[in-house]
Amino acid sequence: MRAPYGIGPLAPVVLAVRGAALLLALVALARTAVQGLAEPGLALVFGLLVAAGELARRGAAGGEREPAPLAAAGALAYALLGDSAGRPTTHGALQVIAVVVVAQALAAVPRGACGRRTDADRAARRTLTVGFAAVCFQPLYASGQAERWFGDGPWFPLFPLTVLALTALCDAVLAALLARSAARAGGPGALPPYASLLVDEVRALAGTGVAIGATGVVTALGVAVAGPWAPAVLCGPLLLTQVSARRYTAVRTTCGQTMASLARATEIAGYTPPGHARRVAALATAVGRELGLTGPRLTVLEHAALMHDIGQLSLLDPVAGGATARLPAAEQRRIALLGGAVVRRTGAGPEVAAVVERQADPYREQPLSARIVRTVNAYDDLCGESVGGPLRALEQLRLGTGHDHQPQVVEALGRVLARGGLTPAGAG
Repeated sequence: MRAPYGIGPLAPVVLAVRGAALLLALVALARTAVQGLAEPGLALVFGLLVAAGELARRGAAGGEREPAPLAAAGALAYALLGDSAGRPTTHGALQVIAVVVVAQALAAVPRGACGRRTDADRAARRTLTVGFAAVCFQPLYASGQAERWFGDGPWFPLFPLTVLALTALCDAVLAALLARSAARAGGPGALPPYASLLVDEVRALAGTGVAIGATGVVTALGVAVAGPWAPAVLCGPLLLTQVSARRYTAVRTTCGQTMASLARATEIAGYTPPGHARRVAALATAVGRELGLTGPRLTVLEHAALMHDIGQLSLLDPVAGGATARLPAAEQRRIALLGGAVVRRTGAGPEVAAVVERQADPYREQPLSARIVRTVNAYDDLCGESVGGPLRALEQLRLGTGHDHQPQVVEALGRVLARGGLTPAGAG
């Protein structure tokens, strides 16, 4: 039975992240309880902003990296807050952490009452990243060191922007660690390289991450000039961004569900073995990560792998085992072109259709994603034919590297399978 999330060989990583966040939260809460709140009005404004942002989220829909951008921006703004209406603040780094922790806890109560699960890892990430930003900003600002470095003029915003960049990198490191742990819990052969996940997280910062960071810095600067009412005005655009991003994510989720349903059509009709498209998509995605694919390119690969056999529905009689490699080259090309035409009608995008259409081309003329799908598909077909297990299937793929498969793709497949104990693709 598959281990639940956070339990398994990489559980120490998850436990370390959660433990560090818990320890930091306890220290911050204890210190704030002993010394009392500084500027309680500001603490209330930012606490309500973080709590409202957490309550506004509806859950992390498929692929949504930050389901509560308003809460993230509010927490960052409080961490980067130096003045309020022209007067220096004295709340300090530990109070920032305490306010954010309390706000997250208060927002979790009604969410839990409605049956919505609390993401402990995301809460731990926010606590650690906001703590990092506050520790980098507050002592330097309060001591006057930041003003001596950057001056009290147009260059001063470079200070919070620098802290913001370092905080984003810290969050990407934590997110990649937790994503790798989640992938390891996903089963054998699913563990991607950490460097690939980190690059993926850093690239993702160019989207909603920029809007969150910019809103946090602008809100902090706005409060410094105008006072506590500034967040109500400055966070409005981010709320609109959140709504737009959620709609875009919903469209992507619907498109993915459509492709998954179409992929099963070949199985239901008896053209491919049960679970073939799902296995090829999962293994192709792991191989793509191994070869450095990230972000949109990895999504294109996954969708193309799901849909690579859809053209077989044009055949009068199914091919034994769904292995079209035995058909004449002209017939293979016809099936691939028909499959690409179907994909174009699903709204999956021309990139996905191009990968499906080029499945019958010589591998030297194919893009990398098509080469990966071709090789992983052949591996799954060979395992289904009981050629002697995964080692024998890999050996046959290596023998075909002169004409049918790119050697680098075959070796990447071997490394992915080795990490999963060379589990046959058809298993389970």
